[in-house]
Amino acid sequence: MRHARIIFEGRELDIDIDASDRITTTDGQELNVALDSADITWLPPVKEPGTIFALGLNYADHATELAFEPPKEPLVFIKHANTLTGHKQVSYRPDNIEFQHYECELVAVIGKRGKNIKREDAMDYVAGYTVCNDFAIRDYLENYYRPNLRVKSRDSLLPMGPWIVDRDDVADVNNLRLTTEVNGKITQDGSTRDMIFDIPFLVEYLSKIMTLNPGDMIATGTPHGMVDMQPGDTVVCTIEDICSLETRIVSEKEYYGDKY
Repeated sequence: MRHARIIFEGRELDIDIDASDRITTTDGQELNVALDSADITWLPPVKEPGTIFALGLNYADHATELAFEPPKEPLVFIKHANTLTGHKQVSYRPDNIEFQHYECELVAVIGKRGKNIKREDAMDYVAGYTVCNDFAIRDYLENYYRPNLRVKSRDSLLPMGPWIVDRDDVADVNNLRLTTEVNGKITQDGSTRDMIFDIPFLVEYLSKIMTLNPGDMIATGTPHGMVDMQPGDTVVCTIEDICSLETRIVSEKEYYGDKY
């Protein structure tokens, strides 16, 4: 089963989507609308976002691409809910920068509270998976191990969704193809099998440091392949058996309008 949050006919709804793409609300009402309908506005799929953990350099090829040694332990930074936006929504390119790139990532969504979780029990705490695009502003990146506020914390620069897939509906989360397309051209092509630290390791590691709660998310990093984003570009991040996440890039002025 897939789970999402949408706006439809002026109502904000939590929905379930079955294998035949039948859409029902969580109280059992069937919606007579197609998933690709322009009448649906997609929201970030986690209704009450908790802590968003993001992994840096968690694919060896990406670390090599950036001329860094692969890390010996996870490089984790925290993101906040202001960065979230949904499928088929817009993200902006800040003014006066040289390089903004996408980062297609598998996200593990935590389903229950836990502390000091053992690796062998870790997957019991994962509710499901979704996809995010963790945009980065390279101009301000002083240290890949500790991305600063201007690099990773801007409004709208963490598109996520469109839905969460139940954990047990994904046969092998450690062997999923991951691709990014920019304006229809594949610019990133990797596999989750190349992660340095897998999800059970990360759940164990993070839960030693702090309590994990429902709604927490672990964005597990991105493989190699970076392209500069410009206003007007459309980027689609796809992870097989999970979903495809589409984002259109706009200028800072267009995004903020009269608040620019």
